Amino acid sequence: MHAYSEKADRESRALAGLSMGGGQSLNFGLANLDTFAWVGRFFSAPNTRPPADLIKDHAEAAKKLRLLYVACGDKDGLFRISENVHKMLDEKKVPHLYNVIPGGRHDFQVWKSDLYHFSQLLFR
Repeated sequence: MHAYSEKADRESRALAGLSMGGGQSLNFGLANLDTFAWVGRFFSAPNTRPPADLIKDHAEAAKKLRLLYVACGDKDGLFRISENVHKMLDEKKVPHLYNVIPGGRHDFQVWKSDLYHFSQLLFR
């Protein structure tokens, strides 16, 4: 058995997902801000809660989140879900990075690029 050093604080925890996992990243990550400071979501599927239900306390979310990354291709059939989440975050003044990939579809090429960009921003 190997032992790996780890940090157990929220500042050292990230949650990210693709498609249905992206929806769950928002659902679980934003509902558990005492556990996760970094949340990434790549083209969420319809399992994402309605934008108004994602965050209970917007001021707390704005204070606690180190990074909220929302991304989607503009040719993805699920684009409207991402756009609606982005609009709510803007309206409620929750800082986030919104990345729209021109010509991007619901595929691995877009996700691979998003994962790379998200990972470059973590734990800084």
